[in-house]
Amino acid sequence: MVYLALLDCAGGDQHHLADHLDLTEHEVREALDELTEMALLQEGDTGRQRTPKLVDPEIGMAALIARQQAEIARRQQEIEESKLALARLLSQHSESRPKSADSGVEHLTGAAAIRRRLREIAASCEWEVCSFMPGGAEFAENLPGDRFLDSDAIDRGVRLRTIYLDSIRNHPAAAGYAQWLSELGSEVRTAPSLPQRMFVVDRRIAMVPVNADDEDDESAVVVSIGGVVSALYTLFASVWRTSTPLGLPRPRAADGLTDQGREALKLLGKGCTDEVIARRLGVSVRTARRVASELLARLDARSRFQAGARAVARGWVDLDDLD
Repeated sequence: MVYLALLDCAGGDQHHLADHLDLTEHEVREALDELTEMALLQEGDTGRQRTPKLVDPEIGMAALIARQQAEIARRQQEIEESKLALARLLSQHSESRPKSADSGVEHLTGAAAIRRRLREIAASCEWEVCSFMPGGAEFAENLPGDRFLDSDAIDRGVRLRTIYLDSIRNHPAAAGYAQWLSELGSEVRTAPSLPQRMFVVDRRIAMVPVNADDEDDESAVVVSIGGVVSALYTLFASVWRTSTPLGLPRPRAADGLTDQGREALKLLGKGCTDEVIARRLGVSVRTARRVASELLARLDARSRFQAGARAVARGWVDLDDLD
């Protein structure tokens, strides 16, 4: 409000701004301090009153975006360093206890080994399998083998709860398989995005990829540590509560956004590339690029960061969603 008032009248000290906006001088002073920190204005002093001087909006916003990009780069570096530290920790743990059956962590390397172990875990399941199935239509390549495992589990009375990406609704083979599961009695839902591929069996054992962000890394861990499995199940339950049952249409809010569109907007606001958005939503890069262009046009934004800022201002996404 203060910034827009300054743009309109281009002048006035904090006393006049307070009167004009029906705010206290303290509130105006806090706003001026924040705008100064954002480099959107400079201030000159006239006695006890502060007279703000507007910085050219394009210059100020460019500087603000540059600082935000630098901060994101710094945080990304910290994330990468944390990943490296975790990888080293896992490696040291594996080397120190390579043969221990009581470690609670089993390392698997290679697609064949992962699939074989998953079949063994599925066969030992007694009452429930909860799973995240990210990725788009490509998972349809594995449907013939999965169909036998899923059918066998349902015949044994196992409760299957599976969350796919919303994007499978637009892929005939994937949607048909999910519908087949549902008709057998499995519970199937979709979500705009998923953290990673995950299986939790009987809430006692879980399988997750070692590096969910690297599609070429064919390695996974099987975890049977009670606290870790409990945390993974809690994550699943949280996503399950907000996901959409397969038989229902994807909800569209009053602002016209679907859940998938809102998730794409969050990724845009974080500065994600079209490739990252495509992978997270399970769509093609071409589709991700089209969605991004439509959202930028709708928000009249010239950059992804600006789109995120305007989406927050309109209440389409929360600021915390862009962290």
